[in-house]
Amino acid sequence: MAKTSMNLEENVASALCYVLAWVTGLIFILMEKENKTVKFHAWQSFLTFIGVFIVYFVLYAMSWYVPFMWFLSALVGLLMFILWIVLIIKAYQGEKFKLPIVGDIAENQVK
Repeated sequence: MAKTSMNLEENVASALCYVLAWVTGLIFILMEKENKTVKFHAWQSFLTFIGVFIVYFVLYAMSWYVPFMWFLSALVGLLMFILWIVLIIKAYQGEKFKLPIVGDIAENQVK
């Protein structure tokens, strides 16, 4: 396994990009200088979870005024949790699991 500029194994650093969602994604965007795989996972984490958190909080805020909107916010929260687990596992296994749209944007940031 390749090392990163932060002296971590590539798969460990890639998984850590997702641990605190967009926060660790941003940390690795700023700190990782060389490893393109880790940078990809960092960008994908940052972009994915910033977007999902915004959608979640808008739905949550709307649930105070629109009946049954709480169900959609809860569903988004559950799907976000499942996606979070899948991304951590896939990254740790060394797989470049590319999400639709966001994965392409993340790849373009790494080039």
